[in-house]
Amino acid sequence: MTYSPTRRGLTAGAAALPAGFFIKTAQADTSAQSTFERISKNKQLRMAVVSGSPPYFKKDLASGEWAGAAVEMAKSIAAIWSAEVVYVESTFGNSVLDVQANKIDIAFALNPTPQRALSIGFTRPYIVAPFGCLARQGFEPKTWADLNKPDIRIVFDLGSLHETCARRFAPKAQLTGYKSIDECILALQAGRADAEVLAATIGLSTVGKNATLGPYHLLNTPTVSLPSCYGVQREPDTRFVEVVNAWIDFNRGIGTIREQMIAGLGLNGVTPDQVPGELSF
Repeated sequence: MTYSPTRRGLTAGAAALPAGFFIKTAQADTSAQSTFERISKNKQLRMAVVSGSPPYFKKDLASGEWAGAAVEMAKSIAAIWSAEVVYVESTFGNSVLDVQANKIDIAFALNPTPQRALSIGFTRPYIVAPFGCLARQGFEPKTWADLNKPDIRIVFDLGSLHETCARRFAPKAQLTGYKSIDECILALQAGRADAEVLAATIGLSTVGKNATLGPYHLLNTPTVSLPSCYGVQREPDTRFVEVVNAWIDFNRGIGTIREQMIAGLGLNGVTPDQVPGELSF
């Protein structure tokens, strides 16, 4: 997902974080070491954190501490090397650039588009999620055709797969992009939009946080389900991505990723019974 806001350092509140965890602005590592070698030596895994993006990332404004499914995944992956996690504030779109520039080691919750694959590598999928939308009161869309009308106003966060789906399946609608999901929600609440296209995980979290925005509408005809992967360096030494792929396969198999995702959704009040069966972890 691509935004163009100015990044802000997350040094404020760093002292309140658990010992051994850091927050920093993105700085390129120009060393010739591979990702595997650097983490093995420095015992640090640099990950992008994205504000206001449950279930993957949620920041405690009082303590400055980060929580969410992606944070728990990063801690578990870092533990393979007995490493610490370094948090680098970014956006979903800018995290692709940060991986490419070697400012971070791993970017979570990315859809592996062909365009992104020109720049970075991807792991195997850790989830496959369907897409749908939030809608204004009184509007009950069930298919993409319900959105694909000239009088329907659709919003999305710029550069995201939400934008891709909106433009692909509702090109006749009035399409407006905003820099963040929060801005899209404000537009919906203010009556400036009829629907906001969102992946199921994000849509469910949004409704869990603010029930007045619900329900979340899964859209079909067609059903759009896309994989989510981790973005990594494309480099000759493939050991890092091989280890992470092994972590994904193992933790999907034993149900850890499902537990982490449901717990991340729970941060915004989503209960396990509200998770649709079409959402594959």
